[in-house]
Amino acid sequence: MKPLTFTLREAPPERLDLSPLTPENLADMPTRQIENIRLGTSKRGLCVGDVFKLSGSDVTTIVFEGGSSRFDGLGTGMEDGSIRVIGDAGVQAGRKMSGGSLVVEGDVGLHAGSAMRGGRLEIHGDAGDHLGGPLAGELAGMNGGLVIVRGRAGDHAADRMRRGVVVVLKGCGDYAGARMIAGTLAATGGVGRLPGYLMRRGSILLDRRPENLSPGFVECGAPDSVFAAVFDRHLLQENILKRPLLGNTPGRFGGDNAVAGTGEILFRRD
Repeated sequence: MKPLTFTLREAPPERLDLSPLTPENLADMPTRQIENIRLGTSKRGLCVGDVFKLSGSDVTTIVFEGGSSRFDGLGTGMEDGSIRVIGDAGVQAGRKMSGGSLVVEGDVGLHAGSAMRGGRLEIHGDAGDHLGGPLAGELAGMNGGLVIVRGRAGDHAADRMRRGVVVVLKGCGDYAGARMIAGTLAATGGVGRLPGYLMRRGSILLDRRPENLSPGFVECGAPDSVFAAVFDRHLLQENILKRPLLGNTPGRFGGDNAVAGTGEILFRRD
């Protein structure tokens, strides 16, 4: 069977809530019923059929031909299957995913991967602020799974992260890994001010020595070389990186002591 394909008719005139369009929600649903799903967030009341032309029938493999920064909530709550977006996506892409694969071949907006519990979210372009971070009022951000950003991430990447792995290949903005509870953030291309600010546990892995650290961090010698080597090997085997991130003799900062934190920032020395 061919993938269920949503071909964009024209640029949407309003923000769209695409959270209903997941393999679980569309299983055993006839085409006519899918076309009548409401996506619009204004009084226009736009439905799937107003925005997309549908083809194919395999709901376990969904393709969006054409993207938009107004495509919000893509892959929300996804448990299995795959979604591919040929273009950009809006805010909260991959929110509350627990399985499956979501690939966005463009940029995404705020809070991508928020409250994610499993699965794989891959972004070929840039990600907005609060990648993997919580929404207002939530106590924790990403809680599992893998997020890969092949471009750059904005400020507060992995904010209040509890579990999982976030990899950013072209650098992060300010406060990367701030208030981390646990989990791993790996970044190449540098980070902005105060990485790891108020982190309690977890690991931040960098391809260069960080600058502008919180005063609550202390340089504390070489890290566990086994962990560094295993994580480097994993990133290479998964074709996420083309060369080791940390190298043979990484350095280490511990902190943030402002909150009695036991987190670490590992960085490449050579």
